[in-house]
Amino acid sequence: MKKINLNFVIILVLIIFIATQKSKAQSSHELFDGKTLKGWKRLAGTADYTVENGAIVGTSVLNSGNTFLVTEREYGDFILELDVKIESPLSNSGIQVRSHFDPTGNNGKGKVYGRQFEIDPSDRKWSGGIYDEGRRDWIYPVDLNAKAKDAFKVGTYNHIRMECIGNEMRTWINGTAVADVVDTVDQKGFIGLQVHAVNNIKGAGKKVYFKNLSLQTKNLVPKPFPKDIYVVNYTTNSLSPGEVANGWKLLYDGHTANGWRGVTLTSFPAKGWLYADGTMHVLPSEGKEESGGGDIVTDSLYGAFDLSFEFKITPGANSGVKYFVTLSEVTKGSAIGLEYQVLDDKLHPDAKLGRNGDRTLASLYDLIPAKKQERFVHPIGAWNTGRIVVYPDNHVEHYLNGVKVLEYERGSKEFRDLVAISKYVIWKNFGEAKEGHLLLQDHGNEAWFRNIKVRRL
Repeated sequence: MKKINLNFVIILVLIIFIATQKSKAQSSHELFDGKTLKGWKRLAGTADYTVENGAIVGTSVLNSGNTFLVTEREYGDFILELDVKIESPLSNSGIQVRSHFDPTGNNGKGKVYGRQFEIDPSDRKWSGGIYDEGRRDWIYPVDLNAKAKDAFKVGTYNHIRMECIGNEMRTWINGTAVADVVDTVDQKGFIGLQVHAVNNIKGAGKKVYFKNLSLQTKNLVPKPFPKDIYVVNYTTNSLSPGEVANGWKLLYDGHTANGWRGVTLTSFPAKGWLYADGTMHVLPSEGKEESGGGDIVTDSLYGAFDLSFEFKITPGANSGVKYFVTLSEVTKGSAIGLEYQVLDDKLHPDAKLGRNGDRTLASLYDLIPAKKQERFVHPIGAWNTGRIVVYPDNHVEHYLNGVKVLEYERGSKEFRDLVAISKYVIWKNFGEAKEGHLLLQDHGNEAWFRNIKVRRL
């Protein structure tokens, strides 16, 4: 064996190191020089931005709207990492990506709009979630990934990572994966740092710190992302690679009725439903249960599962999504099962019936009311996203537009006590079947469903 020349090895190592550093330099872009705000500009509000000890410091100002320090350049695909500290739970901040500015917005004061990495130290703990500033409101509330709620710490620096690659945005805090969104808008835009609006003296003068900003724009390598984290996917009737890897299946392909049949039929109803143009469409009839084409159910049965769906209804409409539908009960109306209520709460009389609002939108119909804020309910005629999760231990959760609105234990004493004072008391062991069909309800009112997907747990 020939003796290896030590000098040759040293030279080879140096060549590799220099090449690696050169490649890294070529793929990175300096956002912040650590001394000045060169390459940045302030938009919309009047909050102060300064440089202190190598950090950009934003300070809230009383009676200012949201204020943004944004890059003069626009960016498309990138990986952004930085450290962020917020000194008070009374504050709020965020980091804009692929965002834009409308100088005529907010009565001429200007409006920044686009996706935002949320920094939220409040009790709800939605830091790392994705908010659509000035446009669609919340896209990814961290209720969708509750395990990540404690990742952000107030009063100390937190390491933030964002990947915007193609149409997907993913977020991390201190190494914990938080949010995953597949979007259909904004292929590029500026990056911005936010100081939130302040309308009371307690919130004025609070600071947020940004340092160690690192932006990579080439040779992007995505970081592995946990498979069990829910994906908000805005591409209609499709699954992202991450969803496929996590076992999600489309229940509606946007074109056919494959996998569905009428409740009392062996095939899909010949009338009352349309399933073309990307939606399952309930046609209006008499406004009564089973007055048109009737309910439809999945061919397959489901026990523990995660079901996600989008729905849209007309003013005054009533519909629903049911689960654990066994078809063993004898009924003249809609088939029996646990029901995620789909309803116009303001115009349909059912919203005022039942007990304590347990027949309102997203409620467990006639059993448990949904606790929801008006701001998280999209208007009638717009698309809303529902989600039902049934865990193997029979814990059940309902979500509306990413926010958890109720939870219960199927088969528990509390559940059975509620059944005992409901319309379901006449059916033995209601809602406790090991598995059942999933159902879309025909209540005689016009409704649409799309992006119906499920994964077994």
